Amino acid sequence: MKIQPDPSNAQSISGYGSGWVSIGQEKITTSLVIGSRGERFEWLCEKFEDLGEAHFLLLSSMNTELVIFGSGERLRFPKAAWLKPLVDKQIGLESMDTQAACRTYNILASEGRHVALALIIEHSS
Repeated sequence: MKIQPDPSNAQSISGYGSGWVSIGQEKITTSLVIGSRGERFEWLCEKFEDLGEAHFLLLSSMNTELVIFGSGERLRFPKAAWLKPLVDKQIGLESMDTQAACRTYNILASEGRHVALALIIEHSS
């Protein structure tokens, strides 16, 4: 019996490093949000300290089952008050560093889950 994974049409992160991620052959150096159903847009924050409730309100409008939050080079957690829009819609949020978030998103998206990846792409000073 041959076992193969089901093919997935979800966009995925093909590479990452300090200050960038790639989707296919495209290298991206700004914070962004992608969804397993093809959504993709710039997330207007250059660093964790730029975040606020409006950023998570935008994520709640995607109506996913889970948001994977890549907080940058190190693990940081958003303020509980910022998460109210997600909680109100019963959307889960997992926080991790950006590299771990990329790997987790790829796995869940390839399984056909309706997830979003919100990444802070930080640049060293």
